[in-house]
Amino acid sequence: MAGRSSCCAPCDGVSCPVWAGIMFGITLLPTEMMEQGFEALEEAQKAIQQLFGKIKDIKDKAEKSEQMVKEITRDIKQLDHAKRHLTTSITTLNHLHMLAGGVDSLEAMTRRRQYGEVANLLQGVVNVLEHFNKYMGIPQIRQLSERVKAAQSELGQQILADFEEAFPSQGTKRTGGPSNVLRDACLVANVLDPRIKQEIIKKFIKQHLSEYLVLFQENQDVAWLDKIDRRYAWIKRQLVDYEEKYGRMFPAEWCMTERIAVEFCHVTRAELSKIMRTRAKEIEVKLLLFAIQRTTNFEGLLAKRFSGCTLADGTVKKPEVPPPSTNPFLEDETGAETDEIVIEKSDTDKPKKPKVPDNPFHGIVSKCFEPHLYVYIESQDKNLGELIDRFVADFKAQGPPKPNVDEGGAVLPSCADLFVYYKKCMVQCSQLSTGEPMIALTTIFQKYLREYAWKILSGNLPKTTSSSGGLTITSLLKEKEGSEVAKFTLEELCLICSILSTAEYCLATTQQLEEKLKEKVDASLMERINLTGEMDTFSIVISNSIQLLVQDLDAACDPALTAMSKMQWQNVEHVGDQSPYVTSVILHIKQNVPIIRDNLASTRKYFTQFCIKFANSFIPKFINHLFKCKPISMVGAEQLLLDTHSLKMVLLDLPSIGSQVVRKAPASYTKIVVKGMTRAEMILKVVMAPHEPPVVFVDNYIKLLADCSTDTFQKILDMKGLKRSEQSSMLDLFRLRLPAPPPGGDSTSSLSLSAPTPEQESSRIRKLEKLIKKRL
Repeated sequence: MAGRSSCCAPCDGVSCPVWAGIMFGITLLPTEMMEQGFEALEEAQKAIQQLFGKIKDIKDKAEKSEQMVKEITRDIKQLDHAKRHLTTSITTLNHLHMLAGGVDSLEAMTRRRQYGEVANLLQGVVNVLEHFNKYMGIPQIRQLSERVKAAQSELGQQILADFEEAFPSQGTKRTGGPSNVLRDACLVANVLDPRIKQEIIKKFIKQHLSEYLVLFQENQDVAWLDKIDRRYAWIKRQLVDYEEKYGRMFPAEWCMTERIAVEFCHVTRAELSKIMRTRAKEIEVKLLLFAIQRTTNFEGLLAKRFSGCTLADGTVKKPEVPPPSTNPFLEDETGAETDEIVIEKSDTDKPKKPKVPDNPFHGIVSKCFEPHLYVYIESQDKNLGELIDRFVADFKAQGPPKPNVDEGGAVLPSCADLFVYYKKCMVQCSQLSTGEPMIALTTIFQKYLREYAWKILSGNLPKTTSSSGGLTITSLLKEKEGSEVAKFTLEELCLICSILSTAEYCLATTQQLEEKLKEKVDASLMERINLTGEMDTFSIVISNSIQLLVQDLDAACDPALTAMSKMQWQNVEHVGDQSPYVTSVILHIKQNVPIIRDNLASTRKYFTQFCIKFANSFIPKFINHLFKCKPISMVGAEQLLLDTHSLKMVLLDLPSIGSQVVRKAPASYTKIVVKGMTRAEMILKVVMAPHEPPVVFVDNYIKLLADCSTDTFQKILDMKGLKRSEQSSMLDLFRLRLPAPPPGGDSTSSLSLSAPTPEQESSRIRKLEKLIKKRL
């Protein structure tokens, strides 16, 4: 074997220790090799111990190095802290030096009134003093702080004294121009307590307006409303004088010009309120409106010149606008009428929601007139009463409007005049007040809208009698010779249509008026604006006008229908063209309807209402007259059926009859005509049907008419000319053939015409057989 050649001595392969070790994974080393291994292991252990020793030495050296670094950095940190404290100390000493020197300089400059230097120095001293807030426990610092406060207080008192000397509260105003000292003093006041600035402003404005209070005292002639222009002319001159003399004395951000004007407005409002309370009985509407107009013009002038930044608690929002090249206070006031036109024009573009006036000065003076606006409201009440009386007189003098078919129904011009006056009053009153006076004016509007509706519109409708509370024309519709009746003339028809069109215009405009009033009035009062009652009044006028037109045409057709019911229909021998009474009805329709349609061209929906109401009135009346036509022969029934069809075609064409432009009738109207006239045709078809056998006749009646009323069936039998005995058996049969009422339903009510059940049919057949046997 190959393996055996590697053994150290010859063997059999089994007892060889080397081979056995290889076979079993055990290596048997010689003794020398084992000793060498032990020595190597000991050397390795020694090397490891030496390594651990070196690592420990390195660690110890590192700790020593760290300790050395800490000692070095500790000294550096101490140096850094020392440097920081030293810098702070130097800065604080510098501030202290500045503060001490500043306080000394401030006190010295204050005594010498060097306000220009004080203004800059004081602000710096105040800023430096803020750095010492945390050192106030140090007596020296606290002493410097008290000296600064004392200097500020002394400056304030000194500046106030200087202004008092320059502009004394009593005596004549100083004529010389402002000094530079006072201008610099204002700059100092900006840095001092705000109360100093407010006191300067207050005293200066009071002194500036002192002359005004003397000139316009309550006992002076110029103080009354008729000379209110002089008040505004005076302040204009004063503001121009201020701009020239003192415009540069006060800082621009003080807005002194605006403040003077605003204070003038407050004083004027108080003075006017006081004098108007004293002389309230002398206030007339023309005088009041004159004063208000001049005042609102002045408020508008203020809005052009000033921003209104001083109105909110005296705080300034933005610098005053620099004076324009042309001072508006030097401009002459022109045309209150022009201002009013502009206001009305902008009113149409105004949003529907209430908004704050664009003029921040609106009402600053004119608010004082609001308690006296009852004079204006009473005046408008009187004026509107006179206006309505004039409308009534003009209508009587000029008569009803002339018929003008080409232009359609003319709206009465008086209603346009009324609403134009309403708009003028509304705009004018909204300029005066948007509070309770607007509610009072609305009440006046409501009053005269109702008066216009009854006096001008309803009062000028053709004379009617209303014994039953409703409008009728029985007094005008009296029978004349033959079949003619008195009816409305062309002028009267046009007048009714004109009143209807006017009422429709008033209805729409009143709704717009309500919306405009809600826009003008204060939001809290909007719910009190309600013109629904007045709109209902105009709706009643419209309804009454339509009813008059319907009754006129309806009554014009009455003689023809009466003639129809009086004809001997049992003697008619042949069917010809339409009967004369149909021709008469069509003639009246062709005479009236085109006139009404042309005069209601601008209110098409009300013409449709007229057609619907006429159909609802004429068709039932025609059917009632059909029932009066008795007895009727077969040929007579055929003639009546032909006449009914002719009337049906005319009624379907009613909305466009006599018109060159053919329009399709409204579906609602067509439905009414078809339903009503089809019933009339069915009645005649039942009359034409033979009454033998009775069962077929009764079933045919129920099928064609779907009418379960015994009264109607009785009328049909009368039209056929049946004897009473025949009618009695027919009525019994009719009652038997009627469908049973629904469970729990009323037997007298309209019954269902559905097919009977087999049980019901069998019971009816037995009853019918008994009835026939009895008759036989």
